[in-house]
Amino acid sequence: MGRLGDYMLLREQLFRQQKIGKLILHTLEDAADNNKMIQMTETRLYVGLNDAETKKQKLETEQYLEQLKKICFTYHVPFSVGIEEGGYFHENGEYVEEKTLVLTLIDIDKDNIRKIAEELCSLFHQESVLITEDVVRGSYIK
Repeated sequence: MGRLGDYMLLREQLFRQQKIGKLILHTLEDAADNNKMIQMTETRLYVGLNDAETKKQKLETEQYLEQLKKICFTYHVPFSVGIEEGGYFHENGEYVEEKTLVLTLIDIDKDNIRKIAEELCSLFHQESVLITEDVVRGSYIK
């Protein structure tokens, strides 16, 4: 297609994403007026279950889940957790597939998030734990 064609295609994709983003934002703002939506910070921690050295999962997934729950209880944080399948490139470039626990935390102190991530990284013997953060709007329906 060439550089100009690639540029035009990318520009069109960005324009569509921006248009959709504005539509979603507008919809959220309307919902906020009607449902008393509040802005919150959603943080996700991605914790692989394969051991950093052996590249194999040492324990059953449920055992890792129980350890993660205990850590969240210790830090007194509400959470959600999901189990996902994924692929990962280690620092040395080696590709492995593994199960990953995705821990979702809403409006939790960044210091506690970092401590939880460090503890999970050490306890699960990981090279690293990925932390993502996003601003979301939500409401509690009673």
